[in-house]
Amino acid sequence: MKGRWAAGIDVGGTKIEAAAVDADGMAHEAIRTATDVAAGPKGITAAIVGAVRLLTDRAGSPPAGIGIGIAGQIDAATGSVRFAPNLGWHDVPLASHIKTALGVAVVVTNDVRAAAFGEWRHGAGRGLDDLVCVYVGTGIGGGIVSGGRLLAGCANTAGEIGHIVVEVDGPACTCGGRGCMEAIAGGWAIGRAAREAIEGTVEGSGAILDAAGGAIEAVSAEAVAKAAAAGDALAMRILEKAGDALAAGCVSLVNAFNPCRLVLGGGVIDGMPRLIDRVREEVSRYALPVAAASVEVVAADLGRAAGVVGAGSLALETVGGKP
Repeated sequence: MKGRWAAGIDVGGTKIEAAAVDADGMAHEAIRTATDVAAGPKGITAAIVGAVRLLTDRAGSPPAGIGIGIAGQIDAATGSVRFAPNLGWHDVPLASHIKTALGVAVVVTNDVRAAAFGEWRHGAGRGLDDLVCVYVGTGIGGGIVSGGRLLAGCANTAGEIGHIVVEVDGPACTCGGRGCMEAIAGGWAIGRAAREAIEGTVEGSGAILDAAGGAIEAVSAEAVAKAAAAGDALAMRILEKAGDALAAGCVSLVNAFNPCRLVLGGGVIDGMPRLIDRVREEVSRYALPVAAASVEVVAADLGRAAGVVGAGSLALETVGGKP
């Protein structure tokens, strides 16, 4: 591989993805492996080190830096993972461990913020100084670029937009609050709403159960989407409420940050792309007129590669120096 590159790593609760990311934001030699949560920090660190070594062998040169996006709260100064709920981590000095093993500078950031950075530099937000990215998957997260800077916040937790409250005294959220956008529009919340309807023997709930293969524990946002696509009234009502919550949260984001572009991505958006039109319509109708007139609502460009591209690009621009 010619030219400077960085290792981009995306660590999730079920998989670790890695790629050699060049200065143009292209991902090469992609690697994907299952996350062995039971192996703990030591095992997952070893998996990351192994992936970077494999990328180095394939590229024929060492990386200029290593960027890691991980679902959790990160200490920006040290690269330690303060809390990663999907992994069960508390205060793990990840950057230090990786740098000691490989002798290469490391930057660690939140996984969704890494994805937002990727879209900003090389995707749907390229060339803009004011941008909001919203990722709707199992949960909801995002990244905010304001005045040409990706916001980090006082404690480096900026971008937890899934916890904007859109329904006072609404459904309980995993964060301990109620009525968060994620607690209604996140994939886990859509699945929960459907399971509760089935357990309550709501009329018409059988179509969702059928879409899940007949097992209530398998009912997910995907099953609800399938049932809705087949015309099931209950599934459509659940998705309508989820769309209301997502749109309300996005209206608030547009009003608060006045972005030039609102980028929507993630597994739920990929599976239900009509949500983009719904958000676009509601932003046009309910956001402050000047903010609404200046924002484009678009789909994310980078898909599943956003995390590794963003993490690698961040490494190239920080620990690896700008090209």
